[in-house]
Amino acid sequence: MKDFYIDDSGIRLHCRLDRPGNSTRCPLLIIIHGLTGHMEEEHLSALSEAAGDNGFAVLRAEMYGHGQSGGLFADHTIGKWLENVQAVTAYAKSLDFVSGLYLAGHSQGGLVSAMAAGIRPQDYQALVLLSPSLNIPEDARQGNFLNAFRFDPDHIPVSFVWNGKKLQGDYLRDAQGICTEEYIRRYRKPVLIIHGDRDEVIPVSVSAKAAEQYSDCRLITVAGDDHDYHCHADIMTDAAVRFLQENRHESGTF
Repeated sequence: MKDFYIDDSGIRLHCRLDRPGNSTRCPLLIIIHGLTGHMEEEHLSALSEAAGDNGFAVLRAEMYGHGQSGGLFADHTIGKWLENVQAVTAYAKSLDFVSGLYLAGHSQGGLVSAMAAGIRPQDYQALVLLSPSLNIPEDARQGNFLNAFRFDPDHIPVSFVWNGKKLQGDYLRDAQGICTEEYIRRYRKPVLIIHGDRDEVIPVSVSAKAAEQYSDCRLITVAGDDHDYHCHADIMTDAAVRFLQENRHESGTF
């Protein structure tokens, strides 16, 4: 295990790289957490461990304003996170042991992962989206943020408070300009979406809609589970690792 920082335009991104033992070349899975999250959340640690047990190196990264990375939470935007993922991906592509690159994201990390894959589909062999908040952009255009904060979409406030945390209005302006469907359209490689049917943050219908929009996508609904897989993390990790193994390609090219 190796902890280190990647610089992204002056922002230090906290990263952790785990490599399976006795491996010279292997595929690498990048894992991105969600809003207010961090790399050591139980469901992400479980996914990292399961992927490592099945021969994948894992690179976890904390985004702008989260965990031990730089930047203030209040100042983060989805666009800044997208730049972060691109910086982490560039680092991963520079590693000489990587034989194939895969991307997984949870919640807002899932939204940003879908965007990154749509921009550079050649970089990632397959995509795993966990409870992805793909609805944030359209909801922002309607004046709704995660069903917890309502606002006039034509008169965005300077700042607002969500879940006890302050965010700048630029977060909402940035979100309003994102066309999720276009990013989805551009990624035509295999996609797995996993979503708990008792998700209290993002409705499972959001993932069902995305699964229909992707050209090659499988949706797994976890019965009785919530947004962070507190009940059945094993089902999530088993499904994700099985999908990664099914789509394992040792190309070494990006």
